[in-house]
Amino acid sequence: MTREDQQAEPVKTNGRASGVIDAIVVGAGFAGLYTLKRLSALGLSVRCLEAGSGVGGTWFWNQYPGAQCDVESLEYSYSFSKELQQEWVWSHRYAPQAELLKYANHVADRFELRQYISLNTRVACAMYDAPGNVWAITTSTGETVRARFCIMASGNLSAPRVPEIPGLERFEGTWHHSSRWPTEGVDVADKRVAIIGTGSTGIQMIPIIAQRAAHLHVLQRSPNFCVPAQNGPMDAETDRRYKAVYPEKRRAAQQSVFGLANFAMPTQSALDVAPQERESRYEAMWQHGSNQAFLTGFNDLITNQASNDTAAEFVRGKIRSIVKDPKTAALLCPTDHPIGTKRLCVGTAYFETYNQPNVTLVDVRAAPIQEFTAKGIKTGGVEIELDLILFATGFDAMTGALNEIDIRGRNDLALKHKWAAGPTTYLGLAITGFPNFFIITGPGSPSVKSNMIFSIEQHVDWITDCIEFMQAKGIAAIEAEQGAETQWVAHVNEVASRTLYPLADSWYTGANVPGKTRVFMPYVGGIPAYRKVCDEVAANSYRGFVLTQEN
Repeated sequence: MTREDQQAEPVKTNGRASGVIDAIVVGAGFAGLYTLKRLSALGLSVRCLEAGSGVGGTWFWNQYPGAQCDVESLEYSYSFSKELQQEWVWSHRYAPQAELLKYANHVADRFELRQYISLNTRVACAMYDAPGNVWAITTSTGETVRARFCIMASGNLSAPRVPEIPGLERFEGTWHHSSRWPTEGVDVADKRVAIIGTGSTGIQMIPIIAQRAAHLHVLQRSPNFCVPAQNGPMDAETDRRYKAVYPEKRRAAQQSVFGLANFAMPTQSALDVAPQERESRYEAMWQHGSNQAFLTGFNDLITNQASNDTAAEFVRGKIRSIVKDPKTAALLCPTDHPIGTKRLCVGTAYFETYNQPNVTLVDVRAAPIQEFTAKGIKTGGVEIELDLILFATGFDAMTGALNEIDIRGRNDLALKHKWAAGPTTYLGLAITGFPNFFIITGPGSPSVKSNMIFSIEQHVDWITDCIEFMQAKGIAAIEAEQGAETQWVAHVNEVASRTLYPLADSWYTGANVPGKTRVFMPYVGGIPAYRKVCDEVAANSYRGFVLTQEN
């Protein structure tokens, strides 16, 4: 059974007599749930369309073994309810997928949000009707819902991709993508298994699968840097101390680059300290765990290649010390990108797994996958016989979920066409040519380069305030000005150009999707700078937007 098999549920919309409701929200993950909470509290009629058979978004779909958050639980949580953040008790420093899914369901129940949600309802198209100033959203079942506002809470990492390699239909075994893991699980015991991909997902999966598989072949195209999670149970005293100062922690997060309270901004360059002190600091960060801790050890790791080299070489040294076979260790050492310019992975016993006799690392950069066969995979002219193939090959990030929907704005402008040369937005929130259309954590916002729930709350609060402003002022429509959008895209690119991020072929640029235009998509100027701009735009009567009064 898949997670889309259940019947769509009836829903309360409290719609207008005309059949037009105030807002459609696409997606019932953490962004969609908070949007429902805020908009319904305004008394707006709202409906949420969710493709899956349950709420939770990322944590609903990604049920693969080892899935967990790489942001600490006490920070990766909603702040909008003081009671919720005090009462919920996390089991671990980094919450596992099942617990995050339970948390999402708890929020949906506690705040009575399910009444607005239609499950198993995939959006096929969204069309803007200019004369009526209404969005018509059509689902895969043929139902059309009409709403004044269309709010996309469809997620940054929700459009999975399987490599276009010939022959998969011939494979006589079983295959799964990590993001479409069966609810009943996958039995890997005593099977010959291949995992394709060594990004964040692969790094979490591989140690777990290796424990039970007869033999595990890891097919790696590009090695990734990984630091240890140092995960463990949440002790009661840590929980108590943190919750005692939660308001201060949340305020500190607003002033931090990544929207995280637990890491003070460093003041020194990695080159300003003696080599012995630098190594000592890296070792302390390694033992502490967390990718954020590692990247904030010095103030120039993402802007200075020489400083970055010291951190990268420290991690490569760790890999060489952990992995016993020198050839395997060398293959696992990244040399093609500065550390942190791809998402810095967090793992548990990842490199140690390659010391197991039942694990083989296959370098598919040197010997590319040629085809899938009836018995397995052919790479470099050699066939690897398999029972099970697992894809940890990631997503069409940041734009994929939007491009899967036929979205058409003013004058029938297709979003896919507008974004053919790369995504353009104003603040990552709005798009020229698409009135009353908002994206939560879209391209051009901090999104994936921040604590995602922090950024979700900031975006939803901004959107809600905007809608309140429109109601108070009798404004029918809001649309980003072309000049404001152009200037914002230029600013996003200019900020990225001051860093090392563009040096990596990463999913931040769309490099993992063949044919996708390479544009650096997240805003990396930091949370305080971004939040300041958003607040100033709102304070200046939504500067950079065209506001159309009601007739």
